[in-house]
Amino acid sequence: MKLLFDENLSDRILPKIIGFYPDSVHVKTFGLTNTDDAEIWEYAKTNIFVIVSKKSDLLTKFTLRLSSPIYLSPSWQLLNI
Repeated sequence: MKLLFDENLSDRILPKIIGFYPDSVHVKTFGLTNTDDAEIWEYAKTNIFVIVSKKSDLLTKFTLRLSSPIYLSPSWQLLNI
């Protein structure tokens, strides 16, 4: 599973989880900081990432889109939408 950490989460978490999720990255790795949520959503969808974010509205914004990426909620509950 490849995790894509949103900018509202610190990139300092990566060294702690990289052994479990080796392909995980932070949005700033790809220059996606200060980027519109829709662009991050599309990037995750295209590149098969699971989005990890504190933003509760991120999930509700995009629940109607088809072929959505998986979203990991702040409570670390996996939702496949």
